[in-house]
Amino acid sequence: MRPRRRTPEPAPGPVSVPAPDPMSGSSPGPAVVRAGAVRDDARRTPEPAAGWAPTAALRRAAVFGCGLCLLAVGLGRPDLLAMAVPFALGTVWTLRARPAHPPRAALRLAGADVTGGVADAVEGDAVEATVVVEAEGATLCVVGAAASPALGLTAGHHVAAPPAEVELTGTAHRWGVHPLGPVRVRVIARDGLLAFPALTLPAAGVRVLPLAGPFTSRAPVPRPGGMSGVHRSHRFGEGGELAGVRPYGPGDRPRRIDWRTTLRTGEPYVGATRPERDAEIVLLLDVLHEAGGEDGVPSVLDTAVRAAAAIAEHHVRQGDRVWLMEFGPRMRRLRPGTGRRHHLAQLAWLAETRPMPEGREASDDRPPVAGLPPNALVVMLTPLLDSRSAAALAALARARRPLVAVDTLPPGLRRRVTGEWSDVAERLWRLERENTVGRLREAGVPVEAWRGAGSLDAVLRDVARIAAARR
Repeated sequence: MRPRRRTPEPAPGPVSVPAPDPMSGSSPGPAVVRAGAVRDDARRTPEPAAGWAPTAALRRAAVFGCGLCLLAVGLGRPDLLAMAVPFALGTVWTLRARPAHPPRAALRLAGADVTGGVADAVEGDAVEATVVVEAEGATLCVVGAAASPALGLTAGHHVAAPPAEVELTGTAHRWGVHPLGPVRVRVIARDGLLAFPALTLPAAGVRVLPLAGPFTSRAPVPRPGGMSGVHRSHRFGEGGELAGVRPYGPGDRPRRIDWRTTLRTGEPYVGATRPERDAEIVLLLDVLHEAGGEDGVPSVLDTAVRAAAAIAEHHVRQGDRVWLMEFGPRMRRLRPGTGRRHHLAQLAWLAETRPMPEGREASDDRPPVAGLPPNALVVMLTPLLDSRSAAALAALARARRPLVAVDTLPPGLRRRVTGEWSDVAERLWRLERENTVGRLREAGVPVEAWRGAGSLDAVLRDVARIAAARR
């Protein structure tokens, strides 16, 4: 019987498998697998991480070892071959397992805000940051950070062996929001034979709060109109400050009767008192111009910001409500409040003050006093370098608001222009500025230079006396 002829089966060919999802992290494109092949990814050695590149040391070792081997074969010198073997074996042994993962680095600021990532410091305090570097099989890492000169960080590179925490320390010299970074981290692995491209960490912000100098004032505040505080009101009412005696009237309490005056006059008299009220203070910062800041002389904005911090701290401690406002292009403002927490918010607001860029004009020449109570004391800190500042002070004076102008021009400030007529021009400029100050005083605007503690007592007494007088 003839054997049955079997139909030959087709030879196994390539089978196309759908490409993996590009979002899954695997390589794109169709994958081709032959029938009968076995894929065992669990047993496969993990692929080396992309990005590790050979260094000059690896190239030198390879060239030196291969060169000695070629010379040994070409010249028949076994001693050269014996010299090349240690280099080759050492290189191969070092590179037997390349790093499987790329290095990781992070920048951490001491005392950083969890929500905004901004660290707060005060002028003169230490600024601390930590660069955390983690790398598998790494030999060393080199960390270099760029920072603003106002932070005073130590220049240069820092070398450490990962995993490491590289400390970056400095001293805050000036208020403001200063960048710390970018930070460049370079990791070297396998005894210097492999290097990873430099990691660049984005810059972080360090907010340096202004240092409030000592400031005290015993002068009364004009027109206090709050609920309770330390300022004596000009009106009679329930309080602990005795203001004299007056005849007994309807609504007076019997316990207020002044018996000595009553027995002497034969008519009932009561003691008149003045209540203690809190006041509202508006600190208006003129940021139209910035000048100075060289050779250790504070700039105009430095004097204004530090003076505002000192005045705000003094009145917040007394329980007053303090407004902060800008006279410039941004017209920022901070709503009033009380307590230490609000004072910290005031310092953070002052740290973000910036002068108006050169060549840009303010959108409005009028001071932003809309919505302010009419009895609030307006303290405008201005260097009087712009005619718009004088016009704003005159407008406030015409509005019959309690007003004080604090001159923030440093006494040692000189003009930057140097030339044949620079001294004459500076004298003319100072004469014109003194003329502006005189016109403001004639218009009823008291102008007082900032001198620290007690420098505003005299002018505040005059303002309170004028406000208490009948119109």
